[in-house]
Amino acid sequence: MKSEIVGKVIEVWRYPVKSMRGELLQSVSIESLGMRGDRGWALRDDESGEIRGAKKFPALMQCSSKYPLEPNDSTIPPAEIIFPDGRTINTDSDEASGRISQFLEARVTLFPRLPATEEEHYRRKEQLSEPIIRQMLGLERAEPLPDLNIFPSKVLEEITKFTSPRGTYVDAYPIHLLTTSWLEELQNHSSRSSFKRERFRPNLLIETETSGLAELDWCGKTLRIGTTELNCEIPTIRCSMTAHETGSLPKDPNVLRTIVQKTDRNVGAYASVLLEGQVNVGDEVQILEE
Repeated sequence: MKSEIVGKVIEVWRYPVKSMRGELLQSVSIESLGMRGDRGWALRDDESGEIRGAKKFPALMQCSSKYPLEPNDSTIPPAEIIFPDGRTINTDSDEASGRISQFLEARVTLFPRLPATEEEHYRRKEQLSEPIIRQMLGLERAEPLPDLNIFPSKVLEEITKFTSPRGTYVDAYPIHLLTTSWLEELQNHSSRSSFKRERFRPNLLIETETSGLAELDWCGKTLRIGTTELNCEIPTIRCSMTAHETGSLPKDPNVLRTIVQKTDRNVGAYASVLLEGQVNVGDEVQILEE
């Protein structure tokens, strides 16, 4: 089998708590559900009964999370949450849900990732109407909805019925890839905004020598990274989260407007796992060809 080197992994990111900032790693195990421990915890909005993230609670992106103990292949350990003022609490603390509720000024409950058989835990309680989709994606009135048929029918059915693929807290696919060339392309379109990696929350940040939207050429192809193999699936449709305040980056609606107008609402690409393995910073990204 032939291969073509198209980039190199320069950052590996894992997000212990959905919608919070994550932890920078040098190496990580990739399993069928994605990075070991990625999105191991999430919040349920007690009012709606749904699992929710920063689309509903933007302030979550001002918090960060990390694992004091490395997850293993069978359990999700407690994560440490760091609030913007530096205070911390572990997700298994009896006070954790109350502290986060106080911070968000809304009643929420922290949950670890549950088995796929716990369907009611993942089920949407509110139908995805056009107004709700527009709000989630941060679209202005004149901006058309994206073509959701880009998702395979089984995936679209799953994320329409459930807040995430059952057994996970990811949005649609287990891995999110982002290249430096895509970020540079966005920056070229709008110099007054900052298109930093933090806004887009990739698992793998990949440095490429090519310019432009490199990931678009990878979709539908098999990538070998380290000892794992991924199927690069579809471009990642972006939502309102890209414009929220996160870390040192301020709230900036122009970020999302630029994405909508210049890169067809997409930044990066989703991938599924074909072969479990290990990924390290510095690993080459190869496209496998028959």
